[in-house]
Amino acid sequence: MRVLLTGANGLIGTATLAKLLAEGHEVVALARRAGRSAPGLRWVALDLRNAGQPERWLPHLAGVDAVINCVGVLQDSARDSTDAAHTSGPAALFAACARTGVRRIIHLSAIGVDRDAPSEFSRTKAAGDKMLTASGLDWVILRPSVVVGRGAYGGSALFRGLAALPIIWRVPDAGPLQVVHLDDVVATILWFLRPEAPARIELDLAGPERLAFDDVVAAFRQWLGWKPARRISMPRWLMADMYRLGDFAGWLGWRPPIRSTAQHEIVRGAIGDPMPWTSITGIVPRSLKVSLASEPATVQEKWFAKLYLLKPVVFVVFSAFWIATAFVSLGPGWDTGIGLMHEGGVHGLVAPLTVVAGALADFCIGIGIAFRRTTRPALYAALVLSLGYAVIGSILVPRLWIDPLGPMLKIWPVLALNLIALAILEDR
Repeated sequence: MRVLLTGANGLIGTATLAKLLAEGHEVVALARRAGRSAPGLRWVALDLRNAGQPERWLPHLAGVDAVINCVGVLQDSARDSTDAAHTSGPAALFAACARTGVRRIIHLSAIGVDRDAPSEFSRTKAAGDKMLTASGLDWVILRPSVVVGRGAYGGSALFRGLAALPIIWRVPDAGPLQVVHLDDVVATILWFLRPEAPARIELDLAGPERLAFDDVVAAFRQWLGWKPARRISMPRWLMADMYRLGDFAGWLGWRPPIRSTAQHEIVRGAIGDPMPWTSITGIVPRSLKVSLASEPATVQEKWFAKLYLLKPVVFVVFSAFWIATAFVSLGPGWDTGIGLMHEGGVHGLVAPLTVVAGALADFCIGIGIAFRRTTRPALYAALVLSLGYAVIGSILVPRLWIDPLGPMLKIWPVLALNLIALAILEDR
């Protein structure tokens, strides 16, 4: 079949894409950022914020037999719109499918949105589902619970990061979870892609067991081969502050799983009845323990878990470091900077202009690292500027190499942190 797969670089989308290609299907993979095309695969770059009209979809539906919609965003931010991703964008896609005669639509929603909508995420997901059910298409709506698998993003990555802590936090008011394995979700998508599969069905994709949030974290900790950790209830004020920080990071373009939307969704939990799913498809969802045991943790998994919560620390510290050096250079360190310029033979107006230019460059790099859209070029600029400081400092004031405080020697750990930040920048 020729399949249009939206959200093709997400957690579910990536796994679905691999399975579609393995089974010989031809795929038009649509995402905000296109990947590399291959035999049987064509990538299309499309931001759903600019895809609210059916005409935007028509060129991509030529010759398509079915559509799999895996698009989803947690919360409105500088880069994301829940309405565009879950409502207006899919509505335009469904209308375009009706025009072109593409009838089979497999639509990924979220468990519980048909029963309760405590956040804009849930409300827009439910609205998108409702529009699809009102269409004349042969739709299938799948509502997975929290998805875990070999791949990790969002909540599934958070479980691993929390498992690496020396204690296990009990999240206040967290509802029960019936986590579901990624492979079971993908197998279900492919099952409904068959021409003889039934249509106009809504199914919850939930695991067979109800677990507390901290039980899931403990299971991942055991899977990673670490000793059981003490469980401590997280203070409500601390959790509230974490949600606020997550919202702030979201408006800078980052996508942390801990944001105010997660606060509402965590309280609701993610539970459902897996029996209809099994009775229709024959797929029996695996328990968390069984699914983890089937894929033993490697050293790479342990690295990821330990680095996951350190990653925001790296970028916060690095951004703050460059911004702070700018203010120090223009404030209490002004006379020291001018003195170094004079010691190196730079006098007159050039000396203060050089100090100001360096401070402004530091400030711009710090701000650039803070905003996700500009983080990568800012890190490269930081790399170049650090090396430039090393060269210029060696030429103008070579004695700094033997200064007891080591201003020149400390450039090298800064460069190392810069390279580490570049290495861990990507989320998926």
